[in-house]
Amino acid sequence: MSATSPLPPEIAPGALDEATAARLERLLEEEEGAQNRFRGALGWVATGTALAMALFHLWAAWDIVPTTTLRFVHVGFALVLGFLLFPAARRFRHRLMPWDLALIAAALGVTWYLLWGGDSIGVEPLLDRYVFPEWWDLVVGWVLIVLVIEVTRRATGSVMPVVAGLFLLYGFFGNLLPPPWQHQGYGTERLIPHLTITLDGIFGTAVDVSASLIILFTIYGAILQASGAGKFFVDFSFAATGGRATSAGRTVVLSSFLLGGPSGSGVATTVTLGTVAWPMMRRVGYRPDDAGGLLAAGGLGAIISPPVLGAAAFLIAEYLKIGYLEVLRMAAVPTVLYYASLLFMVELDQRRIASQRGGVLPDERVATEGAWSLVKRQGFHFTSLLAIIVFMVVGYSPTLSVLYAMGVAVLLSFLTREGALWPRRLAAALAGGAIQAVGIAATCACAGIIVGVITLTGLGLKFSDIAIQAAGGSLLVTALYTALIVWVVGLAVPVTASYIICAVVAAPALIKLGVPDYAAHMFVFYYAVLSEVSPPTALSPFAAAAITGAGPYRTTLQAWKYTLPAFVLPFVFVTDPEGVGLLLAFREGMTWVDVAWQILLATAGLAALAAAAQGQARRTLAAWERAGFALAGLLLVFPALVEAVAADALPAPHWIGAALLAGLLVWQWRGAARPGPAPPAPR
Repeated sequence: MSATSPLPPEIAPGALDEATAARLERLLEEEEGAQNRFRGALGWVATGTALAMALFHLWAAWDIVPTTTLRFVHVGFALVLGFLLFPAARRFRHRLMPWDLALIAAALGVTWYLLWGGDSIGVEPLLDRYVFPEWWDLVVGWVLIVLVIEVTRRATGSVMPVVAGLFLLYGFFGNLLPPPWQHQGYGTERLIPHLTITLDGIFGTAVDVSASLIILFTIYGAILQASGAGKFFVDFSFAATGGRATSAGRTVVLSSFLLGGPSGSGVATTVTLGTVAWPMMRRVGYRPDDAGGLLAAGGLGAIISPPVLGAAAFLIAEYLKIGYLEVLRMAAVPTVLYYASLLFMVELDQRRIASQRGGVLPDERVATEGAWSLVKRQGFHFTSLLAIIVFMVVGYSPTLSVLYAMGVAVLLSFLTREGALWPRRLAAALAGGAIQAVGIAATCACAGIIVGVITLTGLGLKFSDIAIQAAGGSLLVTALYTALIVWVVGLAVPVTASYIICAVVAAPALIKLGVPDYAAHMFVFYYAVLSEVSPPTALSPFAAAAITGAGPYRTTLQAWKYTLPAFVLPFVFVTDPEGVGLLLAFREGMTWVDVAWQILLATAGLAALAAAAQGQARRTLAAWERAGFALAGLLLVFPALVEAVAADALPAPHWIGAALLAGLLVWQWRGAARPGPAPPAPR
């Protein structure tokens, strides 16, 4: 390992001053952990271990590896690399301390015991000793739990381990709580084997998905970055949107999709776009907090953009027992609508800024090369957005699809000299992808502790009953409670962990009330994504604020403004029987015409909500006009809310919303242009 910066490679040297670069590095490390950067022999050991992890998982994708072996080895690698690369505290960075060596030795010992501790002559296999564990099984189980909690603390922060610890206490002492939270209480001989020996705890579904899919996609993303795909996407976006300063906002929207699709990382996408787009945005009149909010919203789009969708999307496929291609299909329309909402906001930004500047905006050209010229030279990078999907459509599994897509990316990299992945660069990319997966693997293993306690104690079913009773059996109120719960959980833990926890706690309440399971899980997923722009873990807005110089919490509020219209959509999935059309799913009697109608209504409603959020349409909106646009948007996007409030007194809310929106637009068109506020002072 070298001492290079963790900032994305698309950021040109010198693009950031030292203080800003340091702040961004700290924010990226909050998401990915503060890593040791070794040189010399330790650097070779770290790189070699990471490369071994990558090669093992590539081999497992090609050949058949038993499920238990794959999960045990995956967690073992994550533990060893975690203790090697992530220091116990920042003051111990870039040094391998004695306790790190002790923890690495313990991780190797636990992994050996899991793989071979029950296969000697006369000893029952480990998985068969769940009911009557041996003494050593309990000792190793406790050590494994401590190791998982500690590596998660190092890689992702202290919140997730504290939550896991509280759930452990609930598993042991739940008998002391009052109803309905009470359960019989479990001792060490029942709880520890459940969490560490069976496939319902640490080595459950989350680790299975991490070992079989997520790490392959992180390796794939690292290969694409090493081949220069990220830089091409940013350059192409600037050129395709006109190559002018006034197109900076549109560029953020387009490049966030192109960058985010392959990477799935919100913070990295925000940082990459911010360093390039912020100077242009400032030149045309964006305030620092507005620009930061838009950059963070674009970065958030990386988590909901095909073909990667972030780690949680793979978990959706596994929990629902459907193909990953089905998850991509369900996410397609909401993703397009999300970016459409951002585009609406960007176009309204341009109108607002123009009105503040007397209708005059600087429009100098900033791109040095045209879009078509870029495509002719490096257009092969677009295969990264299509290769995986094409392979899955042909009939390959997601595992083989991403494996073959990696091969295509490596071969195509030799079309340019600067992007060619010769063995040394390829090995570095493979190792880098494995290192990126360590934090995710640790999160999934730690979440397995939480999920294991929930399944053993029956907390998920109890919670569903409690939520439904508190909502009085109302689907709308239950959905509101569920969204609030997912959002609160997402304040403390990353997106992946938030989805894992709420998929077993909150989603069952919606399913009990008749919501299709796929719609309930997509609802939970989209609200888990909100954690990316919600303090105290609002890393994307904080990173954007570091670039623009705005206050982090003002930037977070602006990010909420930009994302709010699109995040009304998940309520349509669960409260409107026809709303599943937005997931390209069909209830009985639905046709493609019904789906197209739902998409049209949602698009119009999002445009109205964007105008209300921005306070701008053809001209600046008065307070009553903003309220009118907000009501029209809700009537179009979220009719179930109106129907629940007004019962039968307000029939056909869609048509009422359309009529209200049309009337407001006519009023805007006929009204005299309203002078905006004074332009800001020159910077």
